[in-house]
Amino acid sequence: MNQRETSFRLTLLLGALIGLPALGTDLFLPSVPALARALEAEVAVAQLTLTAYFVGLAAGQLLWGPFSDRFGRKPVLLCGLALMLVSSAAAAFTTSIEAVIAARLAQGFATSSGPVIARSMVRDLYAHEQAARLLARVTIIFSVIPIAAPLAGALIVGVAGWQAIFWCLAAAAALLLAEVAARLVETVPAERRSVHPLAIARTFASILRERRFVAPFLLILCSHLGILAWVANSAFTLVSGLGVGVGAYGLMFAAVMLGQITGAWFSHRLVPRLGIARLLRAGAALMLAGGLSAALLAWSGVAHWAAVVVPFFTFLFGTALIVPNATALALAPFPGAAGSASSLIGAIGFTAGAIVSVLLGAAFDGSARPMATVAAIAGIAAFSFEKLVLRGRA
Repeated sequence: MNQRETSFRLTLLLGALIGLPALGTDLFLPSVPALARALEAEVAVAQLTLTAYFVGLAAGQLLWGPFSDRFGRKPVLLCGLALMLVSSAAAAFTTSIEAVIAARLAQGFATSSGPVIARSMVRDLYAHEQAARLLARVTIIFSVIPIAAPLAGALIVGVAGWQAIFWCLAAAAALLLAEVAARLVETVPAERRSVHPLAIARTFASILRERRFVAPFLLILCSHLGILAWVANSAFTLVSGLGVGVGAYGLMFAAVMLGQITGAWFSHRLVPRLGIARLLRAGAALMLAGGLSAALLAWSGVAHWAAVVVPFFTFLFGTALIVPNATALALAPFPGAAGSASSLIGAIGFTAGAIVSVLLGAAFDGSARPMATVAAIAGIAAFSFEKLVLRGRA
């Protein structure tokens, strides 16, 4: 690979692209109360701005990948970023909650192009340990967004109002558009696939029948469910349930996310020496330990923030060993359909995570039990899948 393909600049770009859905969520969240007041919308209606965004994310993940397999990564990514720019600017000019909801639907559809195409580009450039190493570096960059974006969003809303959030998202899209247009080199293989709906469906079906995809994907799915359980429910658990202050919660959230960053750094450093299989084994063991300890402490009645933060730090450390390496394995068999395989990873994972998020909201009882139970189930499942399905890898 040439120097540009392995440069920090490319790694930074891939991390930003994978982080776009999180940026659109975490930067926006602090603006919801102000937006609801300004547009005289009920809380339940204002919440639809998040629901619409998630629907757009799920739908977009299924389309960007197959289209990038056919037309190339760069032009399809430029279309996605242009739609993000237009929808973000349109949202800033809206005067009704219905218009904001529509803009957020388009925004979610647009931002989903980032992670799908970024993962596909990694597979275009590398396979196996090399791909896992780059994905781990990308994870380090991406993991900064869930830490910094909520704090930045609260500051922006306090200083400039809810419309400024959308102008910031539009600016991020414009910067990425300029970078992609000026510097990104096309990576898609010469062989191009059809985008006829039946052809896309056949491609998806063939990928889902491939054991080499399904086995590592199950580990990715377990990781995503645990991560999303923490992201979606930790505020309710720690602030509403355990009485932690909002400022202290921000620090605790950042501490747990540092587990993901640290795990990704170790994965990046160790995968050339230890190989993918050993890191998957270690990651599954850490997920099991973190999930089970969180559940045991919660169901034993231990109502202390450390009984939540420490186990979830361990859990997310484990997921950071699994996700880059399992993603590299899942995409490896599909050099000509990496976009479609990446679409399935994102669409199925996000949809399952959204369902779990809704169930956790309904099951919240003022304790860490629901969230910790999901983490324990995810840890047990990951440990079982690794033992039963991936043991044969060296």
